[in-house]
Formats: sequence, structure tokens, C-alpha cells
Amino acid sequence: MAQKLEKIYLGGGCFWCTEAVFQSLLGVESVVSGYTGGTIKNPSYREVCMGTTGHAEVIEVSYDPLVIDVKTILEVFWTTHDPTTLNRQGADKGTQYRSAIFCTSTSQFQIADEMKKTFASHIWDNPIVTEIAMIDVFYPAEEYHQNYFNQNGEAAYCQIIINPKLQKFKKQYSALLKPIK
Repeated sequence: MAQKLEKIYLGGGCFWCTEAVFQSLLGVESVVSGYTGGTIKNPSYREVCMGTTGHAEVIEVSYDPLVIDVKTILEVFWTTHDPTTLNRQGADKGTQYRSAIFCTSTSQFQIADEMKKTFASHIWDNPIVTEIAMIDVFYPAEEYHQNYFNQNGEAAYCQIIINPKLQKFKKQYSALLKPIK
């Protein structure tokens, strides 16, 4: 019988960047870019980008807990974006780019909250501003946002912003990478 997958929702700035990182992790079965944490139903990318809906750009990470645990996922999360900048990642500004963890269980919430105090606060000099909440509803982003780096790797944004981040991640977490097919 196949193991039941678990899900967690992570906001670390632009979802194209976080999607590319988490797709490479062993034990992660799927990553879907989308939106959560806002006030309107079925928001569009354009609406979310205006910063008036309250949604964050997030990724839905479906993972096999027998292969990778939530602590490892959160360690990768806190080391691959800056959780100390409120509503900003690099040049991206607005609440839609906030650092956030949306949990699917009280266990995930407790682990995230504890790791924010112990792990994340010890690797960053400034206070951690990552929002931690229970997931309410997740809206998948439009199809052209899915698997973005893999389908648009030669685009300037991918080469200038995503690729260096991805290469740094792969070097730091080489033991956690999926085998190359």
C-alpha cells in the first residue's frame, strides 16, 4: 500500500523560485504554485500582484513523510529565502511576497513555530518575520506559472534570479536531491 502524502504550503517570495527549489528535493512528489491567505475567492495573478487581495504567492508541497520529514522541508525553506524581510524578497515587494508557512496539521504548526524560534533565528541575524498559520484555502495559479523554471529556463529572469539560487541550493543540499533522470 502506498504511503499517504502530506502537504505544506510555503511562501518565500516569487513562487517560480521556491517551486524550482522544492521540485528537486527527494521525497517531494509534486509542487503546485498558487495563492492563499487572502480575502477573495479564485484570485488571478493580476489581482494578487496588485497586492490588494491579501494572498501570498505560495507553493503546495506534496511530500512522502517516509522519505523526507517536515523539519527537513522547513530547513530548506528557511535557508533558501530571506525570512527577515517583511513583505519583500529581493526586488519583489508587497504582501504577496511575504515569508509564510501554511500548515495542514497542528503537528506541522508546532514544528514550524518551534523551528522559527530555534533553527531560523540562529542562522539569521535579524528577527524572523515568517507568518505561520493553518491553511484555509489554496488556489492553484494559472497553468503558465506551473513548472515555470523547467519550461522557461533560458528566460532572463530564470537565468539571473532563479538559476543562481537553485545552484546554491543544490550545492548546499546535494544529499537531498532527486537522482538525475
